[in-house]
Amino acid sequence: MDVSIIIPAFNEEKNISLCLDSIFENNFPRNRFEVIVVDNGSTDRTRDVVSAYDVTLLRDDDKNISGLRNMGALSAKGEVIAFVDADCIVSPSWLSAAEKYFDTPGIVAWGTPPLIPENPTWVQNAWYLVRQKENKIQEVDWLESMNLFVRNDLFKEIGGFNESLITAEDVDFSYRISEFGTIISDSTIKVYHMGEAATITQFVKKELWRGIGNLSGIKSHGIRLNEIPSLIIPGYFGLFLPLIVIGAVITRMNLFWYFFVFFYVMPNFVVLYKVIKNKTVDKLILLGQLVVLLQFYFACRTFAVVRMISK
Repeated sequence: MDVSIIIPAFNEEKNISLCLDSIFENNFPRNRFEVIVVDNGSTDRTRDVVSAYDVTLLRDDDKNISGLRNMGALSAKGEVIAFVDADCIVSPSWLSAAEKYFDTPGIVAWGTPPLIPENPTWVQNAWYLVRQKENKIQEVDWLESMNLFVRNDLFKEIGGFNESLITAEDVDFSYRISEFGTIISDSTIKVYHMGEAATITQFVKKELWRGIGNLSGIKSHGIRLNEIPSLIIPGYFGLFLPLIVIGAVITRMNLFWYFFVFFYVMPNFVVLYKVIKNKTVDKLILLGQLVVLLQFYFACRTFAVVRMISK
C-alpha cells in the first residue's frame, strides 16, 4: 500500500460521489492506494453514498477538521498520506503526478493550490490571482490541506494537525513540517475545488472564518516573516486608519485626509504589484475585480481578529 487518501466530510451528499469517482478513475494502480472517509456526523445521505464505494468509512461527530484528518491518519496503512476535501475533484493523473516525490529526499510535503471550477464566477477568477503560484514547480512556505501529500511517518512524528486550531490548521502544519525539509508546489498535481467561494457573500463568510486562525496559529508555530502582513492587517485597518480619521476630525486639517487616502490604497497597490509582477493578467477588468475583493478581505480579516480579541 503506497498511498492513503483521507477525506473529511460533513453533509457532502452532493459532492462526495464526484470526489470518489475521480479518485477511482485515476491512472494509478488500484492496489497501491486506499481511501479513508471520516464523517463528522452528517445529517444527509453522505454515509449512504460513501458506503457504496470500496472505502474505509470512519465517524466522529465532535472533532474539528484537524481532528478528522488526524483520525483518518491513525488508520492509514500507506507510506504516503494524501489529504483532499470532499468538495474537490482530482485529475486523472493526480496520484501519478504526486508519485515523483514519494521517495525524494528533503521534500517533506507536496501538492498545489486547488484550481477553480470550470466556468468560474468573477469572484473565483479574481481571487485565484492571489492564490495561484508564480511557477509550475516551486518551493513554498505552506500548502492548503485540500491537496496535500506527506509521508506517514513524518506526519505522526510532528503530531499531525493541531486540533486546538479552528482554522488555518494547514498553515500551522506546513510551518511545523518545514523544519524537516522543503515543501513543494507542483501544478501538475491537479485538484479542482468545487466549493471555492463563488459570490461575495460566500467569500465574506469564508474569510471571516479563516481570519480566526491568525492569532491562534502563532501560539503553535511562532511568528513567521511571511505571516506578518496578515497579522498587521487588523491593526492597520482597525486602529491605524481610524486614528488618522480621528485626527482629521479633531484638527480639521485636510492633510490627514490625504494621509488616509494614501495609506488606505497602499495595501491594494502592494497586492496588485505582486500579482502583475509574477503573473500574466490578460484582462484589466480582472484587476479591478480583485481590488473590490480586497476591500472585503481586509474588512473580514480585521473584524475576525477584533471579534476574537473581544471574547
